[in-house]
Amino acid sequence: MGNIPIKKALLSYMNADFVSFDVPGHKKSGNNKELIEFFGEKIIKMDANSMKCLDNLQNPQGVIKEAQGLMADAYGADRAFFLVNGTTSGIQIMIFAALKHGEKILLPRNAHKSVINSLILSGVIPEYLELEYDKKFDLFTGVHIDKIEEKFKNDDKIKAILLINPSYYGICCDLEEIIKLAKKYNKIVLVDEAHGAHFKFNNKLPKSAIELGADMVATSLHKTGGSLTQSSVLLLNKGKINETKVEETLNIFTTTSASYLLLASLDIAREHLVKNGCKRLDEVIEYASYFKERVSDYYDILDVSVLDNETAKDFDLTKLVINVSKHNITGFQLYDMLRDEYRIQVELADFHNILCILSIGDTKENIDILIKALIDISTKLKIQEKKVLHKDFFEIPKQVIDPRTAYFSGKKSVYLRDSIGKISGEMITVYPPGIPIISYGERIEKEIIDYLEELRDNNCVIDGIADKNIEKIKIIEED
Repeated sequence: MGNIPIKKALLSYMNADFVSFDVPGHKKSGNNKELIEFFGEKIIKMDANSMKCLDNLQNPQGVIKEAQGLMADAYGADRAFFLVNGTTSGIQIMIFAALKHGEKILLPRNAHKSVINSLILSGVIPEYLELEYDKKFDLFTGVHIDKIEEKFKNDDKIKAILLINPSYYGICCDLEEIIKLAKKYNKIVLVDEAHGAHFKFNNKLPKSAIELGADMVATSLHKTGGSLTQSSVLLLNKGKINETKVEETLNIFTTTSASYLLLASLDIAREHLVKNGCKRLDEVIEYASYFKERVSDYYDILDVSVLDNETAKDFDLTKLVINVSKHNITGFQLYDMLRDEYRIQVELADFHNILCILSIGDTKENIDILIKALIDISTKLKIQEKKVLHKDFFEIPKQVIDPRTAYFSGKKSVYLRDSIGKISGEMITVYPPGIPIISYGERIEKEIIDYLEELRDNNCVIDGIADKNIEKIKIIEED
């Protein structure tokens, strides 16, 4: 079985066949045959409540504590905390444990919406970094380190920096040098590593943030590490952040009814990555190389070599960013074609690209299916010189009111065009990846409304906006 303590304890519990007078209410589904038929008897029997033999995520002293210790060892961290609310809860915990109300955090504007939501809850003030931008791929690349140092020098209210490693498209900044710089200025380093859970297990991939010396890192093991959806890990390097504060904060944001299916999946995924991760990721990297060789005549594929290497220092080889600029279509259209005509689901799309994520669960057969579909689509469309009309990057919106104040301010709904020049009372994102187009307290410019209307007209999934027809937007009522 290997050293998988939660799995072992859960199997023992299931085989002991306890008579249950506690929750969950399905009582191992004695009366709901449909539940068993759908999920299977084994899963239902393992859907248990916290008890002495299974430990408790809010105060781990037994098998969960042991499993978290093994996870910390696997990543080279001082502590690891299991999360069953996704990396969203990890980001909340990091910000609340590291900063106080009114303090500033330095962060890129392409951060996930969970970061902004955490600022609303905590009252921490954002200071945004200006990112470099690649016009061809319509992507943010990274930030020049001198811009970070300038912020550190000129604003002593900045207590921490939050970085993304990698970006949703696989781009990594010069994280090692930024961490060194932050330590020089005595700043806390927090990292959203939602898409980099696999980095630690293969040296052909970028370095993981925790091994580079970040203070705290939230990583989605379910995204690229093979655990069940919603299961993530919070990693801590002791020193700048109070360990007890982290534990206290975790209990604020963690359910008291943690799913043992999720916890066991973290335990099993960790064991698999430690034993087989390097070999499997070698295979995945070969799949990616094979893919690029086969489709590069039809589509441009993102590689770090085509980016500004001053800000894009590394690239996750398991991310396939496929640019559609050679064809008179959008990434959204290619996304729909693959799903509707070829039964292929990709991670996300934008106007110029689609993103396919490879992981330890992929096979060469699946790669071949994707290659065949993309070549088939390209052949049907033929390569065209005309490019889809789309305004690329617009400037980072100006933060007029901090997110928390804006969230609790009085608001009214106006037509999109009437909102230009006003202050946003909503946070609107395209999902995935969940990066805000406009956020609470930011000034709404014409370019933002143009972009929002363009997304709407392309039937993109837009969330956070109260008006589901996307005709009106909430603005802050000003005196």
